[in-house]
Formats: sequence, C-alpha cells, structure tokens
Amino acid sequence: MTTQTLEQIHAALDAGLLVPYLGPGVLALAGADCPLPVGPDPLVAKLTAKASVPHKIRKNLSAAAQFIENFKHRKTISAVMTEAFKPHVEPTTLHNWIASWPKLPLVVHSWYDDLPQQALAVRENWGFIQGVSQAEHLATWVRYFDKTGAKIDKEAELAAAEGWATVLYQPWGSVAPEGNFLVSDSDFVEVLTEIDIQTPIPEKVQSLRSDRSFLFLGCRFMTQLERIFAWQIMKRSSEKHWAVLPETPTKNEVKFLERYNVERIDMPLADFVATMASQKEAALA
Repeated sequence: MTTQTLEQIHAALDAGLLVPYLGPGVLALAGADCPLPVGPDPLVAKLTAKASVPHKIRKNLSAAAQFIENFKHRKTISAVMTEAFKPHVEPTTLHNWIASWPKLPLVVHSWYDDLPQQALAVRENWGFIQGVSQAEHLATWVRYFDKTGAKIDKEAELAAAEGWATVLYQPWGSVAPEGNFLVSDSDFVEVLTEIDIQTPIPEKVQSLRSDRSFLFLGCRFMTQLERIFAWQIMKRSSEKHWAVLPETPTKNEVKFLERYNVERIDMPLADFVATMASQKEAALA
C-alpha cells in the first residue's frame, strides 16, 4: 500500500466519507478454529451435509440451497443456516477498529454472521437494515431493527433510520436477530429482478452512499452475484474505491476493479488492519 493510498483512505475516513463493505473473508481474522463458515464453500458443505443434493450443484451455494428448499422445505434451509451461524464468536480486530471510527454513517456487511452488530454495540446511535427472503416475507425487501435488535414497525422505519448516526446494511440478511437469509436461487432472483432500478436497496442506504468511497474488506468478486451486489450497492457513489485483495484476482475480478475504479490493495487483511490502526494511533499521539 503506497503512502498516497494510505493518505487517501485516511482522508475519506476522517471526513466520514468511507463506507466499509465487509465480506465473508473477514471471518478469517477470527482464527483457524473459527466455527463459522468463512465463505460459500464451507457453508455449502454444511448445507449438503444435512440433505442429499445432486453432485453437479453440491458446490454451488445458491443452487444447493434452492434444491433443498424445493425438495425439503424453506424451514429446512433456515434451520441449517441458523445452526451454521449460531456459534458465538467475538468481533475481530477489524470489526472493533471499524466500530471505533468517529464518523461512520454506513457499514455494508455481505455475509450472515452477527459480528458487526456485536462490535457496533459500543456506539450510542445506530440501527440496522436487513434483506429478507420473499419466500418468508412476501412483498417485503428489508426489515429495520434498532440497536437492541428490536424490529421497528413498518410505519416508523424511515423516521427511525433518519435519526441514526450509523446504519448497518446487511443485504443478504443475518443470523441475528431473526434469522433472515437470502441464500437460494429464488431469493436472489427476486432481488436481481428489481435491483437495477434499486427497489430492494433502502432509501437511506441510497442516500448515505452518495459521494462516498467504498472500502472492500474480505470480499471477492469472482461470481456474477458478488459483482452485481457490490456494483448496485455502490452505484451513484464516489468515483474512487479500494479493495484489500491479497489473492491473485481472476480475469473477471480484474475487469470489475478496473471498470468501477476500485484500487486493489495487495496485502493480507490482518496487515492492512494493523497498518491502519497504527496510523490512527500515530495521528492521535
């Protein structure tokens, strides 16, 4: 990471113009013995261990989930997902570092664990918005919750969100507090049908992303689903973004980064967090 990149990220952070976008790779910082699925592969392995799935889709998370939903029941998927993300894991240094930012208008968390909620508990004025499955909540795209995890009545959602200093947006849902999960093909098809016109994305999120830069942490962009969600969520934001991506990017990832002006930071996520944290301490000294 160059000095210029470090300065740009800190400038955006200090101004409240930086939006962290967390993916499943963040859980790797919880250690090798983390009991939570740290990506689609270990998660689909848990799903297929509970139900027989055709070999050709056994490694495809959304397709395997759809097969189980079709031939078992939606409740089976919800139960397996809840069980997979039920173990308690403390927030990582990255989660706590983000939660310590003085200005934190928006956090995007694109996985199913509850570590961001735990980390943000140190803040006074915040709430979260989760994507929900149309299979379980017909004609409803999202649900709003206050910082205690209490669901906000639909009539009061927008007013509540307007008062929050920090919004946590979980487009794929989360294990907490209700076990809302977008995971099957049909879940995503419903959203993707409308996402280009932004209908499933909360108005408050659309407002907060304006003129802000995104910092992708623990994210990959190998699948079309990952790329579509990332682009649609950061649409109409700043023209400059960053992604900590130590792995060798695929051709599709390179195209995505170049197309949307996402600068790749080629360093391990743990090293990035340590560098940023030490920079913060130096600034305060």
